Amino acid sequence: MKGDLHCHTTLSDGSLGIEDIIMQAKRTGIDTISITDHDTMASFSRAPVLGDRYGVKVIPGVELSTWDKKRQSKVHILCYAPQKPDRLEGLCFKSCEIRRDCAKQMVKNVMERYPITVESVTKYATGSKSIFKQHIMRALIDYGYSTHFYGKLNNELFNLKTGSCIVEREYPDVNFAIDLIHSARGVAVLAHPAYYDNFELLEELAASGKLDGVEAYHYTADEKQRERILEIAKKYNLIVTGGSDFHGLYNAHSTHIGSETTDEENIERILKLASKKS
Repeated sequence: MKGDLHCHTTLSDGSLGIEDIIMQAKRTGIDTISITDHDTMASFSRAPVLGDRYGVKVIPGVELSTWDKKRQSKVHILCYAPQKPDRLEGLCFKSCEIRRDCAKQMVKNVMERYPITVESVTKYATGSKSIFKQHIMRALIDYGYSTHFYGKLNNELFNLKTGSCIVEREYPDVNFAIDLIHSARGVAVLAHPAYYDNFELLEELAASGKLDGVEAYHYTADEKQRERILEIAKKYNLIVTGGSDFHGLYNAHSTHIGSETTDEENIERILKLASKKS
């Protein structure tokens, strides 16, 4: 048994729907999958039904946007199998509201530089709970201002440090989010610590006993970083996960469903821990 526990659909910033993701998992020999859209649990009801249809086990999941106040940094927390997901609804709503507000201003900033329309952006966000930078870039590509989602123009506009149109705000505190996950009787896993350089935070959360697991197998972590993550996981007996972080057309790097996976032992640890919380 192997699982891809990090995938995105059109419900957030992916280009494929739930059924497409599950069918592709089946074709690639993935037994277990988790659809972890950003700050929305809209897949929770439909995904398991489709999983049963195609013979793929679906673990309900969501990727929560949070903030490390100590280091002033973004942090993503993967929540798996919450037994009381309604307790996360308020947090998801708040984060989506923050993202929508930022997106509206980013679209306005881009329109001051390039003659595109709001409608040319929002048509690509149909079904999504928010507007993402990828949707803005797709509109710019439609009108010939770029041929790539990630390249010179994307960096010019949306680089987190130097982008001329980037708008960022603090998301809910990471400790609050983890406490809420546990209140919802879910399993809390720190996503891609190499992506936002969350290594110090990882050590702190693991040492405090707040964290259940960490995503070690992700394309943003090189071999040395993976070794560091695995050492911390071993030290604190954390669940170790892996996932492709698949976004389809909107992938920042070449990655496909099953390109990074979670082994059977750690899938079972997630399911066992979740069952204990129920």
